[in-house]
Amino acid sequence: MRYISTRGKGNPQTFEQVLLTGLAPDGGLYVPESLPQVSVERMLAWKALSYPQLALEIAQLFIGDEIPTAALQTIIEDSYKDFDHPDVAPLVELDDGEYILELFHGPTLAFKDFALQVLGRLLDYVLKKNQQRVVILGATSGDTGSAALEGCRHSDHVDIFILHPYQRVSDVQRKQMTTVPGSNVFNLAVEGNFDDCQRLVKAAFADQSFLPAGRQLVAVNSINWARILMQIVYYFSAALKLGAPEKAVSFSVPTGNFGDIYAGYLAKCMGLPVDRLIVATNKNDILHRFIGNNEYSVTGLSKTYSPSMDILVSSNFERYLFDLFERDGDRLAEFMHAFGKQTLHVSEAQWQQVRSVFDSASVDDETTCEVIARVKAENDMLLDPHTAVGVQSARLCREKSAAPIITLATAHPAKFSDAVTAAGLPVPELPPHMQDLFEREERYQVVPAELQAITGYITENL
Repeated sequence: MRYISTRGKGNPQTFEQVLLTGLAPDGGLYVPESLPQVSVERMLAWKALSYPQLALEIAQLFIGDEIPTAALQTIIEDSYKDFDHPDVAPLVELDDGEYILELFHGPTLAFKDFALQVLGRLLDYVLKKNQQRVVILGATSGDTGSAALEGCRHSDHVDIFILHPYQRVSDVQRKQMTTVPGSNVFNLAVEGNFDDCQRLVKAAFADQSFLPAGRQLVAVNSINWARILMQIVYYFSAALKLGAPEKAVSFSVPTGNFGDIYAGYLAKCMGLPVDRLIVATNKNDILHRFIGNNEYSVTGLSKTYSPSMDILVSSNFERYLFDLFERDGDRLAEFMHAFGKQTLHVSEAQWQQVRSVFDSASVDDETTCEVIARVKAENDMLLDPHTAVGVQSARLCREKSAAPIITLATAHPAKFSDAVTAAGLPVPELPPHMQDLFEREERYQVVPAELQAITGYITENL
């Protein structure tokens, strides 16, 4: 398996190379040169596998023999052994034809654990083999930061710097990041929004001359292909439980940076019978406007009860656009260079191609809280605000899908108590391993949204 840039420049890369690179040198994102296809017979055989066994099967399709099977198996088994549910990603029926895929049973209570627990161990394996030390740099809208720190902090081969938007994440999200111990762990609170953090990370990757000799940046955001790869697994896992490959399913995905739903799109392209992929957004609805009206443009950012989706520029959307532009890197680069300067449109044929795969909805804070309260009253299930957006979006788009709809529950409700209390419900309890979270000492530095402030802080602390 080889990987190419969405901007069309440079030579194909190995899995190990893209694992340690993040952004391609031309500014694009890495995608597989071709997607592996999974036959009906193979999917039927996968039904009997545990979650870690299924993850190994799918990971090997993209990694090949670059990591020996025994080593990769150990990496994956170690990554999921501490999840607090035996199914790892349990599927729960909400109502007739409605299901919830619980992705919050990992150590940091968010879906990011599924990829970042594996990514940290993959990096450790490769860096030990190469006797290499790297600098991890990432931006988070809330959940990526704690999951990355938890997945990577034990490595002797990394220094990790995580940027989060100052006062724009929940208290639990912030505490989960800023109380992680370790002399190689650094948190930066950027005086701006998540898009500012993301922009600064991309700028640092584009010019790494500030680093000491022999060091390089490694991405833990979903621009890192390994993140996307490990998220493909739970789409297969959930669909197989509901009757795939004989029956189709749909997915409603709370969507910020487009990485999670892009993994679902890849699963569909690999042969999984997915009827519809529903892009569930809050008031920050750039993707909903594109899918619904063929309008791709930046508007003002709104702060909402679902902060992990408070994003204007969805980085991974470029990966999907690469396919939409028939993998023409030059055409895509031209389109992306114009983004932010004007309202963009694709051709009618391209737009209909988008609509053949995706539906979308935008859900405001008031409705989000109403859904949290209603589902608790009617189903005795407490949703976090992102999942509530997903459930409401699924219901709004239900008439377009005859298949059962699985909503991805992307986080534990205890991470977003403001939304839960706004819904008229008591503050949810943190799980036992996090009961003392608010008593732990915090460590973070507030910095301006300027590249020099970020790079200067990194060089001072290496």
